[in-house]
Amino acid sequence: MVPNRRAFLTATAVGALAAASATAAAATPGPLSPPPPTPPTAPTAPTALDELLAGNRRYATGRPRHPREGRRRRRVLAAEQHPIAVVVGCIDSRVPPELVFDQGLGDLLCTRTAGQVLDEAVLASVQYGVEELHIPLVLVLGHERCGAIAATLEHLRTGAPVPGHLRLLVDEITPAARRTRSAPGDWAEQTMRAHTAWVRDAIRADPAFDPAHVAAARCDLDTGVVSLLP
Repeated sequence: MVPNRRAFLTATAVGALAAASATAAAATPGPLSPPPPTPPTAPTAPTALDELLAGNRRYATGRPRHPREGRRRRRVLAAEQHPIAVVVGCIDSRVPPELVFDQGLGDLLCTRTAGQVLDEAVLASVQYGVEELHIPLVLVLGHERCGAIAATLEHLRTGAPVPGHLRLLVDEITPAARRTRSAPGDWAEQTMRAHTAWVRDAIRADPAFDPAHVAAARCDLDTGVVSLLP
């Protein structure tokens, strides 16, 4: 009986030691998990505008960086986004804001309509960016040789009826066209500038956008250069 008792005690001691070791291992903290990424510091409106104009200089001179487009960037953006600007632009395929300003994924919140015409959906989209995402800058971007401007001027010249939904575009752009009809220079260019400035001023006048700075700019299709409008 003594050998059996000794074997029993030995087995019991080994089992207790193993259990204690397992408990201690479980209680011992493992390697610390990396802290969650710190959200980027929100830029000011002047900083955001400087970044857009610097990116445009790269685009216009043929030296774009195409920044922040890789897999790591996509993984970060899957959790949250922090755009630096809202761009209200035209649907024209020649002026995609992300390319014109050489920005990457998650950098810009873009809403685009023909002739950058405003409606409630556009205004609500801009308000989402300003109020919910705390975007400091709204930039209204017009461009030369705009098709919506050309259609409006053709209607005013000829009186031809405007089909279907295009009526909304013509109705919104017509006031700018009438104001600039006797101005010196190219009527289409003057209309585009006046209409783009009006869209900017309409957004500025709405208290919903008070937290943001609102600016307007023109993109030259030949050179790619974006210049701010007064």
